[in-house]
Amino acid sequence: MAKFYFYYSAMNAGKTTTLLQSAYNYHERGMRTLILTPALDNRFGVGVVASRIGLKANARRFGAGEDLLALVEQDIAERGALHCVFVDEAQFLSKAQVWQLSDVVDRLNIPVLAYGLRTDFRGELFEGSRYLLAWADNLEEIKTICHTGRKATMVVRVDEQGRAVTEGPQVEIGGNDRYVSVSRAEFKHITEGRGRIELQQSVLPLDDTR
Repeated sequence: MAKFYFYYSAMNAGKTTTLLQSAYNYHERGMRTLILTPALDNRFGVGVVASRIGLKANARRFGAGEDLLALVEQDIAERGALHCVFVDEAQFLSKAQVWQLSDVVDRLNIPVLAYGLRTDFRGELFEGSRYLLAWADNLEEIKTICHTGRKATMVVRVDEQGRAVTEGPQVEIGGNDRYVSVSRAEFKHITEGRGRIELQQSVLPLDDTR
């Protein structure tokens, strides 16, 4: 039976790299996949999913109100049997879209692997992540490290001086120049104004090396 998976982490833990490797494993076995990516994230080009180490693949963009069950059914009707659905930046899903993806699993018997952040820069759950945590069959953390050496579980949004930004919209697309993964203790230290972050430049994708 197909299952619904949610792989979550802080930023820069290798979520997209893991997604692309898993999709490649399906392709090696002659199985067809569909990669979905939110339309609001076009940092690496329209309809492109790219990792920091240079892997990339084409993806189907979806809008905030789009029915993902209908999208998958249309893809099958047009292109034939589908063996797995992957979702990048799954924190941007709506509650309805997470439910629709569960229908892809339960009605169509197609596994869905969603990859995303758990919490935003204020330490609060994204809508998509909240319902993925509630409804997915399998939850798996992809781990990364804070600059302090502790496990990073949270994300800080920073300004040009590396100071924490604690106000503003939940969704603001950015890379290493805007967001840093930190431990819970360091999150408190930074957001309470007792420290700052040394900024890194965003890593641009290389040519596809697959």
